[in-house]
Amino acid sequence: MSATGPKTALAETDTKGAFNRTPSTFRDRVTAQGGRFKAAPGRYHLYVSLACPWASRCLAVLAIKGLENCIDVSVTEPTWKKTKPDDPQDKHMGWVFGPGGDKLRDRPTIRTLYEEVTDKATKYTVPLLWCTVENTIVNNESEDIVRMLNTEFNEFAEKPGIDLYPEELREQIDAINAWTYPSINNGVYRCGFATTQEAYEEAFDELFNALDRCEEILSGSRFLCGNRFTEADLRLFMTLIRFDEVYVVYFKTNRKMMREYPNIFNYIKDVYQIPGVAKTVSMDHIKRHYFTSHPVLNAYGIIPKGYPMDYTSAHDRNRFGPMEGV
Repeated sequence: MSATGPKTALAETDTKGAFNRTPSTFRDRVTAQGGRFKAAPGRYHLYVSLACPWASRCLAVLAIKGLENCIDVSVTEPTWKKTKPDDPQDKHMGWVFGPGGDKLRDRPTIRTLYEEVTDKATKYTVPLLWCTVENTIVNNESEDIVRMLNTEFNEFAEKPGIDLYPEELREQIDAINAWTYPSINNGVYRCGFATTQEAYEEAFDELFNALDRCEEILSGSRFLCGNRFTEADLRLFMTLIRFDEVYVVYFKTNRKMMREYPNIFNYIKDVYQIPGVAKTVSMDHIKRHYFTSHPVLNAYGIIPKGYPMDYTSAHDRNRFGPMEGV
């Protein structure tokens, strides 16, 4: 390990106190056609935390496409803990496994996987797509993993016809992702991890301007790209489902709750009820992670009780016509 040591998201603030997420570093690709990493059942393993919205979007694609018998999954414990508990000089806190949590080799931490393949200082993040043939990391960027799962494993998918990134909508999806990612997906973290009032308020205003924009779009169509459910919706949903229970309290995103946006709130329920999505949302796991993993933000690890929402209840999105794409 280099002298700079391992990092976490809490350390990614600039001189103005603004949170700047480090780009993912492992960007190899699995392809159906072949090459170094050819798609095959049983060859790849997905590491996730149920708390992480980036990892959960990958888990949801596995379920939506019917790939759960093709790619196995290991799930971390919710709370960050010391990744080198026997080394008093190593202060790093991160994703750890409970007994039997790593289904491949019963490793103790996600950090262990990274250190098996690199000695460079890096963030030990999930999701992580692992190749069991070469015993290496293929990719740790959720956008890449979502798109690989969407297309490259269709030969083995139970629902190969589902396409979350259809060619005719790619330009529109990319344009939506270009503002929802920095302003909403990463925007809540920019609020929560800001270390100055100026940085926080800038992120806060950008976040709620973007949410207002979503509310306006969803007042005229069932999803972000008309009636077609796409990866843009999946990416947005994983942030929205965490908003009222976590981000409003923890990240101080308190101008408005999601249940106060009539279109967004019904949209959340609509996506939640897509077959396979609900089982990727564990609110207990989500809340335990956020409220117990960062002592600098919540010194006593107290988990707010909150107001449990029934996302299986009726919604009004059918007024736009039938759902397309799934």
